[in-house]
Amino acid sequence: MLRSLRAPVLFALCLSAASALAADYVPTRHAWARQAPAAAGFDPARLDAAVAWARANGEQAPADLRDTLLASFGAHEPGYRILGPVATRGTANGMVLRGGRIVAEWGDTTRPEMTFSVAKSVLASVAGLLHDDGLLADTGRRVALDVPGPWFEGPHNGAITWAHLLQQTSDWSGTLWEVHDWADRPEGDDPQRRPLHAPGTRYKYNDVRVNLLALSLLEVAREPLPQLLRRRLMDPVGASPSWRWHGYDTSWVTLDGLRMQSVSGGGHFGGGMFVSTADLARFGLLMERDGDWDGNRLLSREWIAAATAPSPVKPDYGYLWWLNTGRKAIPAAPESAYWASGFGGNHVYVDREHDLVIVLRWTPDLAGVVTRVLGAIEKE
Repeated sequence: MLRSLRAPVLFALCLSAASALAADYVPTRHAWARQAPAAAGFDPARLDAAVAWARANGEQAPADLRDTLLASFGAHEPGYRILGPVATRGTANGMVLRGGRIVAEWGDTTRPEMTFSVAKSVLASVAGLLHDDGLLADTGRRVALDVPGPWFEGPHNGAITWAHLLQQTSDWSGTLWEVHDWADRPEGDDPQRRPLHAPGTRYKYNDVRVNLLALSLLEVAREPLPQLLRRRLMDPVGASPSWRWHGYDTSWVTLDGLRMQSVSGGGHFGGGMFVSTADLARFGLLMERDGDWDGNRLLSREWIAAATAPSPVKPDYGYLWWLNTGRKAIPAAPESAYWASGFGGNHVYVDREHDLVIVLRWTPDLAGVVTRVLGAIEKE
């Protein structure tokens, strides 16, 4: 059985009248219906103002994200280097969906862009596919029982469960793809000799450990994760073929005699998901529809409930999704809302109570945009 099925009650029960009326619509592969803001329940002037605010608060420089990575991490992380591909940044852009239809869109939403840690939430959905297939039935199970090799040997690393990796509470100790765990966002005066914390007792945002989760899922899936994601989720929701999910030059493995690249869960060291806003909006709509797409069950409700339940040591974080627990992060939004977020202002906001999906690119202030969009909804 899955552990941590404590999703907020509102998530399961609260659907607005607009959601009930429009829940059957999903975009086709080559067409996406648009709806006038007023018909979708918005005050047009207020929604226009929200979009204008998002545009004004977007960031477009420097365009060369390699420079941004080196400036952000190179001076602070020992031995930092870029290991995977890096793209240039486009202009700030976004989409607002209600009832599955586009009610606002700005900028170039078809250009594949680096998403950074938005890839973490996608990775959680890949874990969900393996759960639904019975290959990852119990997230409380020790990973060492499913993944051979040196990664989970010893009393500390051997105690790590799948839930610990998904909630970023594993405190895994080691080196993966030539990067030490302690060198990623190092802490203390001597991070190399950091104290170990029992798995499951302390949250630490750490791309090395998320990359270990990706490798572990690859060991279970026995096929490249981008291939699995494309076949099971992205193609069924009508995403374009333009997206890519990269790993590092150092992250190649051989499984069953085939050479495969283990992907990264973000762009911290380069790599990660390069995907358009429009394709992310389809992924967000699948999540908002609780894993159902036009009557086809692509991801189980059980998994989505677990993925969006507060973790024991960090209530505003689930299985690689950010949560609005206690309405602390975005007071204007319902507690049931959740989102994926990545460096530089990449966001996928999911709000079932308002039948709303918002995707932002290069716009850091998610709360500012969400608050203004919600404020544009007419009172029923």
